[in-house]
Amino acid sequence: MRVLTCLTQEHNLLLVALAAVICVVGSVVLNRLFDKTRVSSLRARLPWLFLGAMAGGATIWCTHFVAMLAYQPQAEVSYAPVLTGLSLVVAMTGCGLALAIGAMKRPHAAAAGGAVFGLAVTGMHYAGMAAFVTDALVIWSPAYVVASVVAAVVGGAAAFHTATDERPYRKMLLAPALLVLTIVALHFTGMGALTIMPLAPGADAGSLSDADGLLAAGVAAVGFLILGTAVASYALEEQTERLSRDRLTALIEGSVDGMAVVADGRVRLANHAFTELCGVQEGQTVGTAIEDWIEDVASLQPGLLMQSRVKARDGAPVPVEIAVREEAMGAEGRPVQILAVRDLRSRLAQERRIAHLARNDSLTGLPNRTSFLEKLERSVAAAAGDGAFALLAIDLNRFKEVNDLYGHAVGDRLLVHVADNLKAGLREGEFVARLGGDEFVALIPIRERMDAHAAAERLRVAIMTPLEAEHAELQCGASVGIALWPDDASETSTLINNADLAMYRAKSSLTTDVCFYEGTMDEAVRQRRRITLGLRDALENNRFELHYQLQASVETGDVTGFEALLRWKQPDGSYISPAEFIPLAEETGLILPIGEWVLRRACSEAASWDEPHRIAVNLSPVQLSHVDLPRLVHQILIETGLAPHRLELEITETAMISDMERTTHILRQLKLLGVSVAMDDFGTGYSSLSTLRAFPFDKIKLDRTFMSELDGGPQSKAIIRAVLALGESLDIPILAEGVETQEQLVFLREQGCDEVQGYLLGRPSREAVAQTSGAEADSKVA
Repeated sequence: MRVLTCLTQEHNLLLVALAAVICVVGSVVLNRLFDKTRVSSLRARLPWLFLGAMAGGATIWCTHFVAMLAYQPQAEVSYAPVLTGLSLVVAMTGCGLALAIGAMKRPHAAAAGGAVFGLAVTGMHYAGMAAFVTDALVIWSPAYVVASVVAAVVGGAAAFHTATDERPYRKMLLAPALLVLTIVALHFTGMGALTIMPLAPGADAGSLSDADGLLAAGVAAVGFLILGTAVASYALEEQTERLSRDRLTALIEGSVDGMAVVADGRVRLANHAFTELCGVQEGQTVGTAIEDWIEDVASLQPGLLMQSRVKARDGAPVPVEIAVREEAMGAEGRPVQILAVRDLRSRLAQERRIAHLARNDSLTGLPNRTSFLEKLERSVAAAAGDGAFALLAIDLNRFKEVNDLYGHAVGDRLLVHVADNLKAGLREGEFVARLGGDEFVALIPIRERMDAHAAAERLRVAIMTPLEAEHAELQCGASVGIALWPDDASETSTLINNADLAMYRAKSSLTTDVCFYEGTMDEAVRQRRRITLGLRDALENNRFELHYQLQASVETGDVTGFEALLRWKQPDGSYISPAEFIPLAEETGLILPIGEWVLRRACSEAASWDEPHRIAVNLSPVQLSHVDLPRLVHQILIETGLAPHRLELEITETAMISDMERTTHILRQLKLLGVSVAMDDFGTGYSSLSTLRAFPFDKIKLDRTFMSELDGGPQSKAIIRAVLALGESLDIPILAEGVETQEQLVFLREQGCDEVQGYLLGRPSREAVAQTSGAEADSKVA
């Protein structure tokens, strides 16, 4: 009540209004200067502290003395100049100290600074009141004095604390209002503590003199001048900072990465890419704490690339890579952090894909060889002690036929189908991988031997599930080899090799598709390895020989030529059968240099014969598929001087059937050289009439099996008659191989066979050409 009475009855309301304007304007300015002081670097803080001390002190001092001039006691009053000036110093010093404390980066520093501000207002007020001189009895109320001090301290602490709140309405409106309330509450509560009892009232007591009006105007002008200087400095700095911020905004908006400018832990600027990462609208990140958007903000360090995650509001956290750079922003050198935030989702997805492809088959998605080897090592480690497992080597049957008939696209579909069925057929703890092509492997935990066989049959049945494609049901079989750990091997490489051996045994078997590894398989492999090494040695050291077998006319008995037969002589004088080493030579590719040696040696020796007999040389399917074969034959004929019409090249129909068009083209090139081409082993294999129609063969050689079965029944004789009739109708001479008895020869003569070859005429030998004369051949045929 005393405060209200003091305000309404003892004050000039016009001056009170002027003091209020000074207080409001000064509080707004002081609030903005406090914000600048708080966010500036330590070096840039001093100018703002000075301006804040000047503006704050002037606000408090001017508000007090204009309000004091408005005060109208019933006595004459005056002010002591020294104490009046001292009160201004107290106000400015206290405000500077309050701003310095409030700007510290410590807990509750703002509230402490506000409390100091309240004490500064209190100190200035009561220092000013000490300068109050009047001819009256002055009585103070201790309770109101204490209340004024408490109001100033609490109000100042609340105002400074509110000024640190980043919410705009609290920072920009509530904080200045609390400063005004602090100053007003202190002044009028303090004035309410004052009671003046005039000793001798003057005639003009209680009225505002012209001098007082001029003094009030002067005080207000000085206050507004100081505040205007502070406002101008603040506005100039704001303009400079705005220009800097605009340039920075333009810079960060030009980046494809997310960019954010952070000061005091809060986002000051953010580009469109950053807001997209956060999953919010433009501008919603500005003013918020950076830790609301980025995890582990405290671990970010300038100059280092670090990985973190953005807390996206519209979905799962986004993995990002963050680079931090510290800069000083604005004229006051305000420290800020510039965060470059790169979205890692695409890169991590690509890395995951690369890692997946490195460990998985790109077509089927099954684990690849790398994953298989790692799993195998883990299985070996897990089986240490009493554990056991089986390695299954799986090779698809008839897959090449599907590829050749329907194309690779359908073949790939079939592989994916097989892989899916294998995965579906697995049980817990089992593992399957694709090594490449149509080769798969599986690791099966077992307790006994038959567990492996049961798993192999289960997977084989899964593989055989048909696929509907190209209006047909496509199906593959499978050959499975099984090797057991630790029974069949003590090293992983040996286990893999043994499983492969068992698989090859199953593939070649006519009775079973699943085969366990056996120790005898190793001996077979070693034998194959010895033969392979021996073939290379024989080729390099000229250990091969050519033996010749006579061919003669059935009608005249004349020698028509010789067939060159390869022999491999061993150091002990024995020979290895061609049936043993020719297939291996074809598998290893050695048949190409061996075949070239045979062709060159046969042509060279035939060119030296006294009689110009024809020389017949067999061609392997591997040789026939080689595009350089015509060039090689032409080169050898030139080098050896053998007439082309004396060379006869024998091929099997099986060699043609794999690629009829390509093979026919090569044979036509050979025919253009002048050599003759014979179909060997006719009656076995496909024996398709379309082959005879596709190429004009110079001779058909009837397979020896028909001669050996000639006495077994009428079927063989009927087939021979049919072949001879076919040759006569096509005008192609027929040579019968394997003639060993006179009865066979008589039958062939009766049926009109053209030529014969066999043991009846002579066994193959090195000396066959030299030992055979026309008379001898004629006598044998006769």
